[in-house]
Amino acid sequence: MTQSEHPSTVLVTGATGTVGRQVVAELLDRGHTVRALTRDPATARFPDGVEVVGGDLTEPETLESALDGVAGLHLITFGGAAFSPLETGPRVLALARAAGVRRVTVLNGGGATPMEDAVRAGDIPWTVLMPVEFMGNTHEWADGVRTADEVRAPFAGRLSALVHEGDIGAVAAVALTEDGHEGQAYVITGPQVLTLRERVRVLADARGRDIRLVELSEAEALEEWTAAGADEATITFLLDVYKNTPLVGRTVSGTVEKVTGRPARSFDAWAREHADAFRVFLACPGYG
Repeated sequence: MTQSEHPSTVLVTGATGTVGRQVVAELLDRGHTVRALTRDPATARFPDGVEVVGGDLTEPETLESALDGVAGLHLITFGGAAFSPLETGPRVLALARAAGVRRVTVLNGGGATPMEDAVRAGDIPWTVLMPVEFMGNTHEWADGVRTADEVRAPFAGRLSALVHEGDIGAVAAVALTEDGHEGQAYVITGPQVLTLRERVRVLADARGRDIRLVELSEAEALEEWTAAGADEATITFLLDVYKNTPLVGRTVSGTVEKVTGRPARSFDAWAREHADAFRVFLACPGYG
């Protein structure tokens, strides 16, 4: 693969999201000019050097000025306050083509979506990013771990090749700025397959305190998810991926090293980076 000879401007949509922020960070580290698109620029927080612009994928015409001078475009498949599937793909791609965009990446939404369909059907060279379970989903355990030293979850033996969000960003950054990734759908995983039990042990080691795993029955999990406000579609999805995790979600792909030239980051590394989120800090007298 051949890297671009000169730094190029890349527009990152969904820039305030979990993956979007990582795409921004990786591009910045690689010396590219980064433009971050958000519906509310006044509240967005990005590192120095990132140009923050307003725009909304549900209203494609708001992207026209943001696309000026852009060589690479990172897209998401859901938009608006309700995170509904985006139906605006053909118009977004037409604007990108008119602006001279040379490469597009799109973050897979867990299945077929109108935006991804438009990207695949378009004539701008594209790469689809298909990450499996995010390591960042572990933050869902944080309240229970801090308050009760426990994780309550079903299917404790389920397998996952969960991926560090930074590695998704790294693969995106390469695909947006280097040749050789056109027409690829990259399954992005971590370097190992772990059970939920193993993840709890790794997290306990990282924070320096034991964590109990309370394995819920399927019925108990349904009750807790419902009480937490999950709708029927979300519950069906959770049962599908947790109870019957597809082979692709529990098989190491090797994509990160193949694309970026370095190994994928481990869950142990993620847990140590985020250990403070799972600890309780007691205020000292005189310090508030």
